[in-house]
Amino acid sequence: MKCRLLAAGTRLPEWVNTGFREYQKRLRAPLLLELEEIPVATRRAGENPERAVAREGQAMLAGISSKDYVVALEVAGASMSTEKLSAWFADRLREGRPLALLIGGPDGLAPECLKRADQSWSLSPLTLPHALVRVVVAEQIYRAMSLLGGHPYHRA
Repeated sequence: MKCRLLAAGTRLPEWVNTGFREYQKRLRAPLLLELEEIPVATRRAGENPERAVAREGQAMLAGISSKDYVVALEVAGASMSTEKLSAWFADRLREGRPLALLIGGPDGLAPECLKRADQSWSLSPLTLPHALVRVVVAEQIYRAMSLLGGHPYHRA
């Protein structure tokens, strides 16, 4: 199953790219993780930040298919334990729909993205830098899939 991470930001520090790629390459079938970077919208002088977020949202929504199961990474979303996340992935694998995980930029996700999402997922009640979220999401997906596959990576 394809799992795409649509994330705002295109020129991130190398440690972010290295961390993401490390977990991406560890993931094997049945779940393959892809990254699609969305440029962070430039704010024009005096412009309301919501307009820039809306432009990012339009770019994200353009990359989503009507078949995708969409998850918005959002601080106000539902949190999941590793075990619950692993069970959630088992359900998604049985369902067979492609996954699209959305990570907003510094100002968050556009309301249209939240509306399109089938669910919202919170990694933490803390506000995390959007670049770090890529690495954390990739690691958590790898951890959940390892648990699902009986691999010893996850030790509670």
